[in-house]
Amino acid sequence: MSKILLIEDDITLAKGLSEYLSLEDFTVYAAGTKKEGLEAIGSESFELALIDISLPDGNGFSIAEAAKEASLPFIFLTASGDEYTTVAGLELGALDYIAKPFRPRELLSRIKNAIRLSGARGGVVQLSDKVKVDTKRGIAIKEGEELFLSALEYKLLLIFINNRGSVLTRAKLLECIWDAAGEFVNDNTLSVYIKRLRDKIEDDPQNPKIIKTVRGLGYRLEVQ
Repeated sequence: MSKILLIEDDITLAKGLSEYLSLEDFTVYAAGTKKEGLEAIGSESFELALIDISLPDGNGFSIAEAAKEASLPFIFLTASGDEYTTVAGLELGALDYIAKPFRPRELLSRIKNAIRLSGARGGVVQLSDKVKVDTKRGIAIKEGEELFLSALEYKLLLIFINNRGSVLTRAKLLECIWDAAGEFVNDNTLSVYIKRLRDKIEDDPQNPKIIKTVRGLGYRLEVQ
């Protein structure tokens, strides 16, 4: 049973979500303030955090920083759906961002997807003799040095890892990225992220050995 931290100051919403998720085999610990959320992250172990950005004693961004330091994957819940706030949240490392009001089934789907993408139950994945990904710590390492990956670059890499050996079409990749980033990610943006990712993990980005192009179909992460 997965343990989730819910940081939400709307008591009615928190109670409803807790009851709904408990029926789906999740154990929910609810916190109503920034202070309670930070205390929970410091004292308990969770598989995922749901963080409301607007809280009575501060905002959820500082909680996200604490979650990131604790290697705790998180999703933002907020009434604010503007692009700036969405991008800011994702750049902090959020696995997803869902605006209120939302449907419980949609949130459930996003929770399951976030847990899968986070690799929370995983470990170290070796991509080549030089590159590995520590999914518990949420980092990629090349020749002993941590690579700087943006939140979306890392999520894209996790999508490939979770489907390694299989061909992923551009449409499928866009669908997965949209779940994490919102509809502003388009086909051109996907091309940019794949190029950036290759530039960082490949020895020769023009002749990739890790993320290969399958002509006419899509891309495939080679199994080591």
